[in-house]
Amino acid sequence: MSFGQPILAIDTCGPAGSVALARLAGRDVEILGQTELAGRTYSATLVAAVAELLHSAGVELRELGGIIVVNGPGSFTGVRVGLSAVKGLAEGTEIPVVALSRLEVLSRKSGVPSSALNAHRGEVFLRLEQIGAKPVEILAGSRELAAINPAPIRVAVCDDEAAAILAAAWPSAQRVAATPPVAADALRLGEARLTAGAAIDLALLDGHYLRRSDAEIFGGDVEAKTEAARS
Repeated sequence: MSFGQPILAIDTCGPAGSVALARLAGRDVEILGQTELAGRTYSATLVAAVAELLHSAGVELRELGGIIVVNGPGSFTGVRVGLSAVKGLAEGTEIPVVALSRLEVLSRKSGVPSSALNAHRGEVFLRLEQIGAKPVEILAGSRELAAINPAPIRVAVCDDEAAAILAAAWPSAQRVAATPPVAADALRLGEARLTAGAAIDLALLDGHYLRRSDAEIFGGDVEAKTEAARS
């Protein structure tokens, strides 16, 4: 990717989605535009929203220096729609693609290393990032949260459901409220990886779902499962 090339970002993982376009301006990322997408309509609106965003900025698809896609965790349908669109846009044009976790985008946006998102059914998608350890992301309910010791001091959240689950499991942890991450936030994080040449092979691009297998749900020791998720 060369200086000044436009970059596209797509995030369709959450209750609402967005697409954003930016250009490198020195060490800064200049946001050229962002379009919000209503939830449950991604399959019908995403490609048209990308086309309109590019047209409004006077940018051709082939001019893109890269595409950043948020590949989960979140809605299965939303993740799949976003990934399918990115593959369709990038395959014929050989545009480099970088995939980001929505949890990491939330962490970087809030300035808090650990973060959590509502996963429904009384569970959260959780990112744990501690000094000297590799960050891990897991799906956790009350039992898994209780098995994590010590709990993080601060956790970024952007929805009431995740905040309530963490408050019950970790009453001493500070829950740092943030606005939900959007495509423009992913642009700021992913641009450095594109510049560093950390594009992913499209054949390996997949959703970051963080869902358990049946064996994990119905059997095994909770603490052992959590430890395995950390490794």
